Amino acid sequence: MQVSVESIGNLERRMSFSLPAERLDTHIGGRLRELSRTARIKGFRPGKVPAKVIEQRYGDQVRAEALDGLLRETFNNAVREQDLQLAGNPRIEKQGAGELDFVATFEVVPDFGDVDVTKLNVIRHTADVADADIEQMVSNLRMQRRTFQAVERPAQEGDRVGLETWSQAGDERMPAEGIEKGATLIGSGVMFGEIEQALIGLAQGDEKTVSVTFPADWRVPQLAGKQVAVHVKVTEVAESIVPEVDRDFIRSFGVKGGDADQFKADIRSNLERELKGALATRLRREVGEQLIAAYSHVEMPPRLVENEARVMVQQAAEQARRQGQQVQIPDNAHEGFADAARKRVLVGLLVGEVARRNQLRLDPKRLNETLRLIASTYEEPEQVIELYRNDPQLMNSLQGRVMEEQVIDWIAERAQHTEQTLSFQEAIRN
Repeated sequence: MQVSVESIGNLERRMSFSLPAERLDTHIGGRLRELSRTARIKGFRPGKVPAKVIEQRYGDQVRAEALDGLLRETFNNAVREQDLQLAGNPRIEKQGAGELDFVATFEVVPDFGDVDVTKLNVIRHTADVADADIEQMVSNLRMQRRTFQAVERPAQEGDRVGLETWSQAGDERMPAEGIEKGATLIGSGVMFGEIEQALIGLAQGDEKTVSVTFPADWRVPQLAGKQVAVHVKVTEVAESIVPEVDRDFIRSFGVKGGDADQFKADIRSNLERELKGALATRLRREVGEQLIAAYSHVEMPPRLVENEARVMVQQAAEQARRQGQQVQIPDNAHEGFADAARKRVLVGLLVGEVARRNQLRLDPKRLNETLRLIASTYEEPEQVIELYRNDPQLMNSLQGRVMEEQVIDWIAERAQHTEQTLSFQEAIRN
């Protein structure tokens, strides 16, 4: 196989190669013969379909599949023979008039030189789940299950207040006509803080005008940075009824016997799982920051960085949409994510390079444990496991995540490190 590789940039390469015609013909012929034995076509007995009919019916499909498979195989063999380390996916196109001649354009992993992880200095955070953390979670669960009951008294902290509102900002009224109906929980921060506090002491039917100045970055653009007169009318005051931790309450969380000790044991298990994930995230971030500091001088593949920046734009936009925001993405939006994308690419390539140089391999046991850990958070764990095992995209993503965690742990074990103890609440904060 004739292959030529030329540099078209510091990290970009162009490879020209041709597919072996005899292998393509052999593969196509073998596949068509296989189909002639198994194909069921009306008017012919199984195994007796003429080769010409098989060719007419399946020829184009078989040729396309064979061409695609041989193209990938030939390119991958050429990459190995040329000892190239690809960064990202190649762009492969036909070259000239020849049907079997192709050109691939791709970026390669930069030369990181000596990757000595023992020179890194990593902070390893540790934390434990205390009894107080379990009691706090029980309190949180009680608050999540609280109900509200209307009362005939002035509103106070923690009450849910039904409202009718409209606002005046200069000459602009919002809404232009009528009122807006809603509710807020005093102290929750759902509404602007000054407005919520102004509701304390108001009873059903009371009205009040609150003059507030919204910050310049307020989430409602029409109000941002403006002094606004907000008119409120209380339509209902309701106090919260927090349930007791009795057998019925415990059973509602899947503890069939309603046993309090088992309930707290389950909570501890869930908090320990959350803590383990949080500490792993902290370690990954810590190792990543050390790698960035040590190798920030290394040039990154520009196309890979741009693609990563565009992915980050889409992720940010999707998060904004989930929060109810309308999003328009400018063509150059990715430029604002270039620095973060470069750092992410740098860490990803370094982790891959450490794995390659040290011949690190995915640990099947760790993969299985991670999958079962993910599945345990769902009501039907076995269905989740089956979903991952039957979805190549999901499984590939999980394998990549587990492999990255393995390499991060490998680096952290060999780096210089100091330990820092955190409380559970400190540890789970980003």
